[in-house]
Amino acid sequence: MSKRIFAPHSIGSLTLKNRIVMAPMTRNRADFQTDSPTDLTALYYKQRSNAGLIITEGTQTSPMSKGYLATPGIFSDAQIAGWKKVADTVHAENGLIFLQLMHCGRISHKSILPNQADPLSASDVQANGSAFAFDEAGNPGFVPCSKPRAIKTEEISALIAEFKQSAVNARKADLDGIELHAANGYLLEQFLNPKVNIRTDNYGGSIQNRARLILETAQACVDAIGGDRVGIRFSPNSRYNDMPEYDDYAELYLYLANELNKIGIGYIHLFDQIVFGAPGVPSELFSAMRSAFKGTMIVCGGLDAQKGEELITSNKADLIAIGRPYLYNPDLVSRYQHNYPLAEGDQTHWYGGNEVGYTDYPVYSA
Repeated sequence: MSKRIFAPHSIGSLTLKNRIVMAPMTRNRADFQTDSPTDLTALYYKQRSNAGLIITEGTQTSPMSKGYLATPGIFSDAQIAGWKKVADTVHAENGLIFLQLMHCGRISHKSILPNQADPLSASDVQANGSAFAFDEAGNPGFVPCSKPRAIKTEEISALIAEFKQSAVNARKADLDGIELHAANGYLLEQFLNPKVNIRTDNYGGSIQNRARLILETAQACVDAIGGDRVGIRFSPNSRYNDMPEYDDYAELYLYLANELNKIGIGYIHLFDQIVFGAPGVPSELFSAMRSAFKGTMIVCGGLDAQKGEELITSNKADLIAIGRPYLYNPDLVSRYQHNYPLAEGDQTHWYGGNEVGYTDYPVYSA
């Protein structure tokens, strides 16, 4: 059936063995006390290292970046050691793995932040959403997001340094690179949205100002670990995590594509959330960003082998990212290659728990 999706692809000095990417998906299986990846985490990614590239679950850049319990970090020695085990297992299978750096910003709750601090965001606009944290009785569960505190202008340099150090730590753990999570309503996207970012300094107002944090962060990470080791994920027109609609989003994302091309990052990862009920990304914006950005373009959102082949053959994408099917099909690439049926599952074991619904899905047996 498909052919192009199984061909190698290069991102700078990195060669992917095929063009299928395992999309980042939160699983809440990190050590509950240290937020470190476990041996089970290493097995989970090893099983799926048939992908041309794995992009990990969103990973904390600091204690203040946390939005959900049992999500991993990359700021402590224990966390770096845990990710080193993951990287080693993936590399043993001839795989490549990028760490997604996620600062949740206002999608968080005081109960899981240092000294019960208010979450940080572009402004003090509270999200109509939930964080996986502790309720008033101290029990884990989903609770309404706390009202955030606007990051002070003089604090932004430290925030950028936090991402940069996380990129350095990822390479120290032998991970192949990092993806900046600027999608799904988390901190970096919070700066982009003018109804969430109501700042009046150099990081708010105009398109150029709202994009400034992302561009400065991308530049810092490129300076630290190299352009081919840095990617970024966007979800234009998303409504996820209470992202309100605004008028100039197409102009904003085209500006970002042009500027990121100048910085020289390895890839842009576009997540079209029409599959989540969002309005979807207009094809004109996809095409304009594709023309503006000369690096690798990854497209995600409701794709399969056939749709992915069409995107790659028509030069609308270089790589395709697959999410949920990878949860139930650790041998997904083989199933696509041989036209084997895909296993299905449900949401019961998506988040938290043990190996059940995590590492116990079998490979296909004819």
